[in-house]
Amino acid sequence: MSHPASRPFGVDPLALAVRRALGLATAGAFVLMSPALLAQENASAEELETVTVEAEALSIVTEGSDDYRVSRTSTATKLDLTPRETPQSVSVVTQAQIEDFNLHTINDVLETTPGVTVERLETDRTYFTSRGFEISNLQIDGLRVPMPYNNVHGDVDTAVYDRVEVVRGATGLMSGSGNPAATVNFIRKRPTEMPQASVTGTLGSDDHRRLELDVSGPLDDEGRVRGRLVAAGLDTDSYLDRLHRERGVLYGVLEADLTDSTQLALGHTWQRNDTDGNMWGSLPLYDSAGVPTDYDVSTTSAPDWSFWDVETQRSFVELTQRFSDDWSVKGTVNYLDMVSDTQLLYIWGVPDAATGTVDSSQLFISQYDRHLEQWAADLHAKGVVQAFGRTHQLVLGTDWSESRNQQESRYPTTALTEGLPPLEEWGGRYPEPDSWAAFPTTVGDATIRERSLYSAGKLDLADRWTAVVGARLSWLDTVGEQYASAQDTDVDEELTPYAGLIFDVTDQASLYASYTEIFNPQTEIDSNGDYLDPIEGESYEVGLKADVFDGGADAALALFRIEQNNVAEPTGEMIGTQQVHKGVDGITSEGVEVTLAGELATGWQASVGYTYLEIEDAEGEATNTYIPRHLMRATTSYRPVAMDRLKVGARLRWQDDIERKRDFADGKTRQDAYALVDLMASYDFSESLTGSLNVNNVTDEKYLTSLKWDQAFHGAPRHVMANLTWYY
Repeated sequence: MSHPASRPFGVDPLALAVRRALGLATAGAFVLMSPALLAQENASAEELETVTVEAEALSIVTEGSDDYRVSRTSTATKLDLTPRETPQSVSVVTQAQIEDFNLHTINDVLETTPGVTVERLETDRTYFTSRGFEISNLQIDGLRVPMPYNNVHGDVDTAVYDRVEVVRGATGLMSGSGNPAATVNFIRKRPTEMPQASVTGTLGSDDHRRLELDVSGPLDDEGRVRGRLVAAGLDTDSYLDRLHRERGVLYGVLEADLTDSTQLALGHTWQRNDTDGNMWGSLPLYDSAGVPTDYDVSTTSAPDWSFWDVETQRSFVELTQRFSDDWSVKGTVNYLDMVSDTQLLYIWGVPDAATGTVDSSQLFISQYDRHLEQWAADLHAKGVVQAFGRTHQLVLGTDWSESRNQQESRYPTTALTEGLPPLEEWGGRYPEPDSWAAFPTTVGDATIRERSLYSAGKLDLADRWTAVVGARLSWLDTVGEQYASAQDTDVDEELTPYAGLIFDVTDQASLYASYTEIFNPQTEIDSNGDYLDPIEGESYEVGLKADVFDGGADAALALFRIEQNNVAEPTGEMIGTQQVHKGVDGITSEGVEVTLAGELATGWQASVGYTYLEIEDAEGEATNTYIPRHLMRATTSYRPVAMDRLKVGARLRWQDDIERKRDFADGKTRQDAYALVDLMASYDFSESLTGSLNVNNVTDEKYLTSLKWDQAFHGAPRHVMANLTWYY
């Protein structure tokens, strides 16, 4: 919860002063407390161009305020740009939204983000999509984090993060390789100049219990060394039978001003997820006669001995050197070590139409272990250049990453002889294997290395014309195998361009057009036995962006088209035991997005996004029909001026109907359109104590979480959470 004393009620000078002070904890930027910076909020647009790049970051710390928007982002290009200066669609989920609606996991956050769908295929493995494609790249503080297999294991807690920024479309300039979907950037909380602390306790439905502690401030008398400690713990049952979660999070970060122009930051995050009674795959969507199943919301395919445990360690170190008011250099190194340990049961077939039972021949049991070790580093210089009588921004950098993904599956040494009764009648009892064996074909060990040089610039071309241009040169190689498939690839000097043009129609509105790319290596071979060239993702976007509601909000209208070319298609020929492929045009998506974020009136915050999408394959047929064609995301809150201790709000998640062709029977499975409505209310009993109440899915809507696979499970029914927060 935001500390009541730091909330910008009207134009209260005390609130503004506290807000400015809290803003000094910027994400990876060193700033001196100077009169010029204190006057930044009142500076003109021309004056802002000459303020240091680090100083501009002051306005994009979102904790301590009710704001549902940020004034600048750098996810798309590493340049610090306003929304109108960024020639792509960008959305931000701020700390206020995270707190208002208890968005405690990244799944919760991305379900709130315009243009993004969360594909919950299982209880502990999740995919994300945007503009028709799987999201394959994450960032933390702007440093890319590759995602093997485009999914996330376990629930990633948001207690560590100030906000989440999402750039939609191809994002190869900052992401390197991947899909033309989006990049999701998680911005960590940083130490504050002023002491602050909070403790939040949460109780909710299904014995949901959560406790979060956040302490921050200076560690010496001069404030040159600052620290922050965040801890969170969760223990909860579920609306799903037998599912129980325990989660622990610990995050510590230190910032030290080594000199007046040099800052060192280092931190570490530990998270442990222990989940019992979780699903591998989920529920069959129809029976052997093709009749749709209609399970109770609580039904699960998990036996009572199943588990999925994930432990994650993340460490980082940053060094920022400011050379002048105009230029700085920043180096960052991140390390990730993630270990997954599972024991699971999977239903690969469908229940018998007459009896509802599942035969033992349609069951798999496995122990699956995974170890992901990842290093990532970035070094870049950023600043302003005076040329031709105008001021321009420029960034020059290089980055490198190495990811080693090791996997092993073990199976029972004896054959399964017992099937399952009808799942809605099953209590989870099934014989647990007592001996296991690993098979070489299921052991994977692959290492991916990628290094790049990149540059981007914001060029002030004329009084109303601005260009944002850039390019990335990448080298990528993979060594190893996964699931008996060779992964050895080598991509040399892949050039990824970025080009955008902005025209200021008025002082409040701009037209823009952009072209961006991304590439994705392939392991399929052509008729000569050579690996196919990478898949090429191209994104075209034109739109209108405007400052509305007296500059309190950002509005955008975007038309986009994305093409994926040179996608491997089998030819029917063979070279030895390998299938020959050729590169063909792949999926094309195009559509419209409308977004609005910010303060619409005094005390009224909102973030709204609507997406219309069409997705076709190379033959012009609709594809990826599990992705909604119409999608709406909206959050809003209101703090009455006459009763500023009270805050009320609502969140809407709506999508139209989706479907998929069945794998084991004729016909299609369909999920009708549905809307999920969440309500919240909070009250500041004093400057040190706030209570709040959240009710999710107030209409108790029954819906499937995804149709990406031929299996699914139902989403959460009505859920109530009560929070109490104490502040210092």
